[in-house]
Formats: sequence, C-alpha cells, structure tokens
Amino acid sequence: MASESVSVVFKIYCLAVMTLIAAAYTVALRYTRTVSSDLYFSTTAVCLTELIKLLLSLGMLLRETGDLGRFRSAVVSHIFKSPKELLKLSVPSVVYAIQNNMAFVALSNLDAAVYQVTYQLKIPCTALCTVLMLGRSLSRLQWFSVFMLCGGVTLVQWTPPQSTKVQVEQNPFLGFMAIAVAVLCSGFAGVYFEKVLKSSDTSLWVRNIQMYLSGIVVTLIGVFMTDGAQVLEKGFFYGYTPWVCLVIFLASVGGMYTSVVVKYTDNIMKGFSAAAAIVLSTVASVVLFGLQITAMFLGGALLVCVSIYLYGLPKQDTSRVQKPSTDGEDTQKLIAV
Repeated sequence: MASESVSVVFKIYCLAVMTLIAAAYTVALRYTRTVSSDLYFSTTAVCLTELIKLLLSLGMLLRETGDLGRFRSAVVSHIFKSPKELLKLSVPSVVYAIQNNMAFVALSNLDAAVYQVTYQLKIPCTALCTVLMLGRSLSRLQWFSVFMLCGGVTLVQWTPPQSTKVQVEQNPFLGFMAIAVAVLCSGFAGVYFEKVLKSSDTSLWVRNIQMYLSGIVVTLIGVFMTDGAQVLEKGFFYGYTPWVCLVIFLASVGGMYTSVVVKYTDNIMKGFSAAAAIVLSTVASVVLFGLQITAMFLGGALLVCVSIYLYGLPKQDTSRVQKPSTDGEDTQKLIAV
C-alpha cells in the first residue's frame, strides 16, 4: 500500500514537471522574442542548447557506466571509432536543428497559447510517420482523434487572438508555416531516432551523444550562415538576458528530463500534461501579453485537449495484438518529448 502511494505521488510529480517545463519554455521564449529590447540571435541559443545537452548526456553516460575507465572505453568505441554511426545520427540532428529554429520563428509571430495549441499537430505527424516508417497501425479512435485535433487547430488559426501588450510587428501566417515545418520535423526525427535506438542495444546516452555532437556542428554552421556577419560584429552572446538563459536551460534540460521520467507515466497522463500546459500558457499569455481570448480559440483549444486524451487511451484489443500496441506506446512516449 505504501509503495502504491509513493508511485502515485511520483507520477503526479512527473506530470507537474512536464507541464511546467512545456508551459514555461513556451511563455519564456515568447517573452524574449517580443519584449526584450536587444533581440538576441536565436541560432546561437539553439547551438548552446545542443552543447548543454551534450555535456549532460556525457554526465549521464558516466553515471551509467559506473567508473571513468568504462566511460572512456564507451566514448572511444562508440564515438571516435564509429564514424558511420555519427553519420547515421546526423540525420535527426539536422532535422531537430531546423525544428528548434522554427520554434523561435513561430513564437516571434504567434502568441504562446496559440503556439502551444497548434504545436499539438506533432501528434498526427508522428502518427503518420509511425505508420509509414515503422509499419504500425492506429485504431479507429486514434484516427478520429487525429482529425478532431486538426479541426481544433483550424479553429484556433482561423482568427488568431490578438495580444494587446505586444508592440512588435508580427506575421501570423509566417508563424503558422514555421510550426508546420517544426511538427513535420518533430514527427520524422522522433520516429527515425526510435528506429535507430531499436536497431541495436547501444545505450540511449551514447545515441544522444552521437546526435548532439552532430547537432553542435550543424547549428554552428547555421549560426554563421544565417547571422555570421552580425555575430562577428556584436558577439555570440549579444542580447542575452536572464530570460534568454532560462529559455536555453529549459530547452536543454527539459527534453532530457522528460525523456527519462516519461517511462513512469502513461499516455493518458501525458495527455493531461499537454492540456494543462495549454491552460497555463493561455493564462500566462493573458497576464503577460494581453491575449484577447475568443470563442473560436476556446472551442479549438477544447477540441485539441479532448483529442489528445482520446489519442492516448489504451487500445482495447486481444492479446494477439498487444505486443505491437506496446511498441506503439513506446513510440508515443519517445516522440512526445
């Protein structure tokens, strides 16, 4: 009985952390792109995020191996002596780099609440990639929830609510297109990474290190191709504030933390987490940015929250197909991060 109580408390803790990270990252990023006076270079923030993720993954690998000798052996054999594996992981690195940069473009042009709702399109994109790349199937209820989610996002985007406290020029269409690119990248990269993970017994942290090494190279190239002249003139850390540092911290630690603790939760709990993040982002947007809530936004957000819940419901099926269903849950847990 005691262990069951601890388990419930821990699951609630995981839910609260995932919710706060998702909401805080979105709101903080929006704040830094619309309120800060000296606008920082988003490409440098993405690059620093990859660097911090690499350092954290190295630390987790050291903890997993147990001592410095085995850690060194793992790094040498899987990193320095495995160029093909590094090349293989460079594919999701490039895609994730595009996705992360698109998040900055989107939140420069869309309110945090609108972004949070629209970004849930990653669910149907992931579902489609799972069907096409892994040969899995979705239940009728999941397909229904996918179409419901798309309908909810359509309502939200039909007449996007305005933010009275944001004075910078915005382009909602550009913001929506950036989200569209981001969710496509999220779906493809997540399923690709899962396929690589399940193709061997290599540690998750080794795979992360391989991916983040490629990510640092890719994002550095992005910095100098996009903002090279200005970075050389103003400096790599131009426009950085405590809020920007918070965004980088949430982006780097948040995803890794969620990928570790998500195994202790189920899809229904993740659905509640996503819905709660939408609610928190909406409240924060009203307070910080003067978001004017409309009936279309409320209706669309409600449809999205319900569809997330329905999509995460376990399949009611016979034991003959429970194995693929379990794999499907693993896919959703991995990709939702």
